[in-house]
Amino acid sequence: MERRSGIVELRMNQEQSCFVCGTDNGISVFNLDPLMRKTRVDFDEVGSVSRVEMLHRTNIIAFIGGGQAPKFGNKQVLVWDDVKKKVVLQFTFEAPVKSVRLTLDRLVAVLEHKLYIYSFPNSPRLLKTIDRVGNTLGLCEISMSHSKQLMAFPGFQPGQLEIMDLRTIDSHHATASSTIIAAHKTSISFITFNRKGTRVATASIKGTLIRVFSTTTKELETELRRGSDTALFYSISFSNDDEYLCASSDKGTIHIFALKDRALNKRSTFRAVGFIAPYVDSQWGLAQFSVPPESKCLCGFTAKNSVYAICANGTFHQYKFTKSGSCSRESFDVFTDIGFDQDLDI
Repeated sequence: MERRSGIVELRMNQEQSCFVCGTDNGISVFNLDPLMRKTRVDFDEVGSVSRVEMLHRTNIIAFIGGGQAPKFGNKQVLVWDDVKKKVVLQFTFEAPVKSVRLTLDRLVAVLEHKLYIYSFPNSPRLLKTIDRVGNTLGLCEISMSHSKQLMAFPGFQPGQLEIMDLRTIDSHHATASSTIIAAHKTSISFITFNRKGTRVATASIKGTLIRVFSTTTKELETELRRGSDTALFYSISFSNDDEYLCASSDKGTIHIFALKDRALNKRSTFRAVGFIAPYVDSQWGLAQFSVPPESKCLCGFTAKNSVYAICANGTFHQYKFTKSGSCSRESFDVFTDIGFDQDLDI
């Protein structure tokens, strides 16, 4: 994958108002709207970084060493305080850490065969460990809703999604019930929640479709098709009002789907020419636009009918779409060339 300025990892914060870059030169945080660099943690402080996670819009950033010249090993999770300008917490594990997730009161470290859940940030304490058969992608997502703090990760069987309420895990009661959703026939490759934690979207390693489930009833609400060939999903995001969903993959196309008015979504073109195909009843995207296919891209919604893409080659794209399916570019920038704005609070 082509990388500009050594970008290894891109990650949105929970509100999708900022994004953080783990690079071969340290860590950089950017505000999304307006697009502006917020802070940078230099290479001398953290080395090269493979995974990063912001805590909302606070001064706290968790990271895992990696890349070309790591200062810290990949079996450690470090927590950086950007006010104190130093690492304030360090967690060490028996195997490489695949990802780390933060909430206001929890830190979750994801290893290939185990998840560790800690109280956070004051006097961290291990609350629970969860054994897994294998989670090579380090998949784990937590809903940002304070009233519905759900954590989703792959189950024991391929295609299973396990959902657990983190509120039931505390220093006095480390047990928690979970529910299983048979989401796909093959292993899950991507998980994301909507803002309220009422819906969860998943994709499999096949990369052809996205399934959206209710977290309350565990029922499948809709199935959306990206395409018929295999792809790797980089990003899936709900709009704030759950009216739309967008997705990016290694095919270099950002797909936009309608969730509320599903009649806006296109149907398979096979039906029009008389072919019998397994996708004739699938809901295909309402609209789409292209980004560099060689670069990992995150996508999301800045406003109603406006979708952004942040790419690992350092480029930022924003498109406006209509209900008729047309897309027009609103802005383009190279965010790695953008300077600092000291007036914005992180």
